[in-house]
Amino acid sequence: MNKLADEEKTITKPGIINKKQVIAAVIFAALALYLATVVPTIQIAWVSAILILTIYLFAFEIVGVDVAAISIMVILGLTSLLAPFMGLEQGLVDNTHLFDGFSSNAVMSIIAVMIIGAGLDKTGIMSKVAGFILNIGGTTEKRIIPIISATVGFISSFMQNVGAAALFLPVVSRISARSGLPMSRLLMPMGFTAILGGTMTMVGSSPLILLNDLILTSNKALPTDQQMDTWGLFSVTPIGAALIITGIAYFVIAGRFVLPKTKSESSTSGADSMQYFRNVYGVNYSLSEVEVTEGSPMVGKLIDEVESVCRIRIIATKRKSDEIRVGPGALARDIEIEDGMILGIIADPNDLDNFIEKGHLERHTKITTFSEDLSAAKTGVAEVVIPPGSSLIGKSARDVWMRKTYGLALIGLHREGKTLREGDDIRNMELMAGDTLVVHTPWIALERIEKSRDFVVVTTEYPRSEEVRPHKILPALIFFGIALFMVLFTDIRLSVALLTGAMGMVLSGVLNIEEAYEAVSWKTVFLLASLIPLGLAVETTGTAKWIADQVLLVVGGMDIWIIQLAIAILATFFTLVMSNVGATVLLVPLAVNIAIGAGANPAVFALTVAIATSNSFLIPTHQVNALIMGPAGYKVSDFMKAGGIMTVLFLVVMMIMLNLVF
Repeated sequence: MNKLADEEKTITKPGIINKKQVIAAVIFAALALYLATVVPTIQIAWVSAILILTIYLFAFEIVGVDVAAISIMVILGLTSLLAPFMGLEQGLVDNTHLFDGFSSNAVMSIIAVMIIGAGLDKTGIMSKVAGFILNIGGTTEKRIIPIISATVGFISSFMQNVGAAALFLPVVSRISARSGLPMSRLLMPMGFTAILGGTMTMVGSSPLILLNDLILTSNKALPTDQQMDTWGLFSVTPIGAALIITGIAYFVIAGRFVLPKTKSESSTSGADSMQYFRNVYGVNYSLSEVEVTEGSPMVGKLIDEVESVCRIRIIATKRKSDEIRVGPGALARDIEIEDGMILGIIADPNDLDNFIEKGHLERHTKITTFSEDLSAAKTGVAEVVIPPGSSLIGKSARDVWMRKTYGLALIGLHREGKTLREGDDIRNMELMAGDTLVVHTPWIALERIEKSRDFVVVTTEYPRSEEVRPHKILPALIFFGIALFMVLFTDIRLSVALLTGAMGMVLSGVLNIEEAYEAVSWKTVFLLASLIPLGLAVETTGTAKWIADQVLLVVGGMDIWIIQLAIAILATFFTLVMSNVGATVLLVPLAVNIAIGAGANPAVFALTVAIATSNSFLIPTHQVNALIMGPAGYKVSDFMKAGGIMTVLFLVVMMIMLNLVF
């Protein structure tokens, strides 16, 4: 009891500020006041204060990150009204540009790729990709994470990383449902590797695409003997490959320590629903998979012969030369058990052990054969009541072949305050009005009998079946291909190319417009769009240049590698609070001039900036991080924990590879 009480004291309700947050607020406020005394202008002082407020709100999650971002945008807008009281001539951001983020290329691109991803998922393509990955990688994190991450990293090297991440989001969702692994254990490795993949080629990220143009611009102001050569398409590949390998190795080795298992995702395993039936009916059942070995005494017997005697319930079968049988119309009591047959069983663990021992069967350590068909997303335990007037009254489950006809595998019958189980001859008992049936069933079968007058379905919170449109695979692939071709081989704006594919899917019927709206994570959209004005204020008021000047003033006389590291750290910081393009445009000219003054290679220093602006793992301000935050149920603290280590690894590997290769 004392331990429970102590745990409860640590729980913080949303919107309630605790002592730690108050202390942090005082420290952050003191930092803002100190900066106000050393910055050169009042504009920089106010922007610095708002920047510190943003970091505080994100780090301590006083409110949701999207609410925090919108609030910062509103504060920036109000500075136009309050300018005279703040000592300003005008607002920190022109209000005519305050909402430009909602029409920005990045935000519109994210909306488009979410719709494209939903369209591909609706046709079943993503489910097939997920199945392929599961066949190769099994259901373990250490095998699935490298396969997903390497695939996304490669794709991301030739297209925008947020696009690669968005396209694989439904794949990871399917893999999570089939393997039982929480999405929170899979999405962060996938997202981080998508960001890292942007460093593989010179077209993998916006800063690298922009770099050669910035180099040519800088060359105009340089003497002939100091002019820089532009970089080739694969000049950065060794660095990017090393970063991707590092990212994958990091999550494989340290994933179990740094990856969260969020409550929302872990509950999808079905454990919560089974706990409910244990508490209410005392049905202590679990799901298992066994294989019939050669010479087993069970060979040749019918399912019906072994279930009652052994007190187990067979809910799925797979012969060597047959498809998986599960659900209505597929599984019946007269199926004969064969050598090599795989059985999906729900039973009390003790009864299962006795069945395995008696039948000389082999128990699989994990559910692999039926990982998709018996996943929590497709099947589970439910309550069904026989109502007065049901045509089933007076008949038994055996009479109506309940498992074959309705897809309801009866595992318990509750009548007059008493629960009977498998082994109590429940399938031969005539059903009565008011009987509660505890059944294992495919959700699609439960959804179907909700419309039947013979049953009243008590269980309402279960995954509803989604309409899959395999006949729309061709138009989905065509419009995805068109969008991808335009991204890779034309100069058209990224958002226009992706919206072409998205609208093509709507117009061709792959998705209807309501489904397209539902596919968009509006929390992500508002988070990113609302932060863009802050980046604009940091740039236009001279705050970014002042911060850069102060850092470089400190390290200017040190060794070349220390100066290069300082520039990389500066680029990492700027990309967390402003666009990576803005950070690149601001820092590349500074880096070039510093390199020339220090006797270093200016092109390498410029490349350092362009690569370091992909080091965006610490907080969810990067488009990819914002995209995966909602589906996985991540908190900012999750990014700070896993992303903090990744940020340091990125800097170390990048510095080593840059100095080895160049």
